[in-house]
Amino acid sequence: MRRIIHLDMDAFYAAIEQRDHPELRGKPVIVGGDRSRGVVATASYEARPYGVHSAMPMAQALKLCPQAIVVPPRREQYLTVSRQIFTILRSFTPLVEPLSLDEAFLDVTASERLFGSAREIALQIKARIQAETQLTASAGIAPNKFVAKIASDLQKPNGLVEVRPEDVLSFIHPLPVTRLWGVGRVTAKTLYGMGIQCIGDLARFSRETLVTRFGAQGDHLFNLSRGLDDRPVDPNQALKSLGEEETFSHDLTLDGEVYAALLRQAQTVAQRLRSRSLAGRTITVKIKLAERLGEGRFRMYTRSHTLPSPTNDAQEIYRAALSLYRAVPRRGVSVRLAGVYASNLELERSEEQLDLFTPAPQQHDKRRRLGQLLDQLTARYGEHIVRFGETRTMASQRSRDPASLRKEELLDPLTAEKKER
Repeated sequence: MRRIIHLDMDAFYAAIEQRDHPELRGKPVIVGGDRSRGVVATASYEARPYGVHSAMPMAQALKLCPQAIVVPPRREQYLTVSRQIFTILRSFTPLVEPLSLDEAFLDVTASERLFGSAREIALQIKARIQAETQLTASAGIAPNKFVAKIASDLQKPNGLVEVRPEDVLSFIHPLPVTRLWGVGRVTAKTLYGMGIQCIGDLARFSRETLVTRFGAQGDHLFNLSRGLDDRPVDPNQALKSLGEEETFSHDLTLDGEVYAALLRQAQTVAQRLRSRSLAGRTITVKIKLAERLGEGRFRMYTRSHTLPSPTNDAQEIYRAALSLYRAVPRRGVSVRLAGVYASNLELERSEEQLDLFTPAPQQHDKRRRLGQLLDQLTARYGEHIVRFGETRTMASQRSRDPASLRKEELLDPLTAEKKER
């Protein structure tokens, strides 16, 4: 029988801010973007009783908790702490499956011989995290991933819940059906209509009935309602995509402003790919227009393009993103949010397919050296320390809004300019 631990850091981003800034301790803290236009990334436990939660519009969060202190995210710091945490986890077992910067599954079945029971291992992990990072984590222990994840959430913060194999059904059946993976608002409404309120209610339905009603999802619901989940902890779980998006502090009316945002995002995505020795074959652009469709809802477009070969070069990603953005039917409507993503990820190749019209060694070496230089500057000074300029060709395509042109945007694309701090 497997022994699975689901470890989840408590209010990770907010907890780091409170650790690093003592004046924030004990106060409601929200990590996120612009106060009027941004989205909540994480809320401290002092803010949560007011109904503030992640992914909530910042304006709504501040209506619920007007005294909250809004802090901009510091991704590099969060990455640094995340690496510390995962180093601790992998010292107990190589079977660690990251879910995000602050969350992971661990299979400690074989580790019990070295470190004691799964509960003792979880306690050791929590103690080391607190000693080495001054942060707390919650853990759930169970025979499978599904039950362990539910368990880790029940006694936050700094919780530890163990569910033994013989107790799985008595543990999950009283819980709301919305605790099941894949049960969102629409599915929950359908289940409520069938008289299903808790997981135990769902377990009374046959597999055939659920498959007839929900298709392939019915089989998934049938298994979870009985506490069945045979997925192994996979330390080589492939990263599916990397991206960067921004909700702007004011709606962007000029294409040139959006171009600049896409350029920044392309560079960030390229750097993150290179840091993982990855390259992306499919580039996607996400555009949210300032066209309101209802309360908190705006018109959204996504456009994707698959390249002939995978890339982690910022200029290639930017060119694809720019082309995709131009395919969005704006009709003069301002842009509220833009994002760039790379997917179809592959391990970076040592040799790339080169342009027939550029001398191979010159093209390859220049791009490779530039990437290495940018990565060195990023590692030393932070993710946003370097910005590309646009080519003159690209800049000339924006002649309809010349007021948006800035001197640094007219630089050659292979010229990196260090921002002043």
